[in-house]
Amino acid sequence: MDLFSRSWTALLAAVADLSDEDFARPSGCAGWLVRDLVCHLVIDAQDVLITLVTPADTEPTRDAVTYWAVSQTPPTGDDPLDALIVRLAAAYEEPWLLKFHLDDVGSAAGRAARLADPGLRVSTQGEVLTAGDYLSAYVLEWALHHLDLVAHLPDAAGPSTEVLAGAQELLETIAGAAFPSSFSDTDALLVGTGRRAPTGEEQSQLGPLETKLPLVLG
Repeated sequence: MDLFSRSWTALLAAVADLSDEDFARPSGCAGWLVRDLVCHLVIDAQDVLITLVTPADTEPTRDAVTYWAVSQTPPTGDDPLDALIVRLAAAYEEPWLLKFHLDDVGSAAGRAARLADPGLRVSTQGEVLTAGDYLSAYVLEWALHHLDLVAHLPDAAGPSTEVLAGAQELLETIAGAAFPSSFSDTDALLVGTGRRAPTGEEQSQLGPLETKLPLVLG
């Protein structure tokens, strides 16, 4: 849960430091501009708030690993929610409005996470998790979206080494296999989730793991 707070705080700070021009640049999410990604983060923050105040009285059905639905089919952009986010992001018109909304809702989500009892059972998407597992799962979400945010912004600060290591560890557990030691945490996350194709050398090092990639998380 501490890593959740660190990863989320760093991501919010990175968005706060963006210039207006940055919002019109492409992100690391295929088909999304930076403004679309930031709008998605607003939705994510709302989800965190909603989940943490939706207690459950049954046994957990998921943990930080099984929380993720995994496929090998990248999104096409046809999903209604994905399309809605693009239209909603455009409706903000002024980047400062998106910044303000994310800071407002995002700060509240961060406070709720810090106050949450790790053992509290919460419900989301018809499943039950402990708050600790739910927030741990989101470390991977924040790390990936932080990388998406700065993908075409070379001067922007990326995730910390600690956050990247925690996210890679979770991704390896989801994959059921470790990435080669020659892969940096960032490379493992980008290649592992299909955000970039492996180089020829990387492909030769992946071994049996290659058949499991990309891990498209939903």
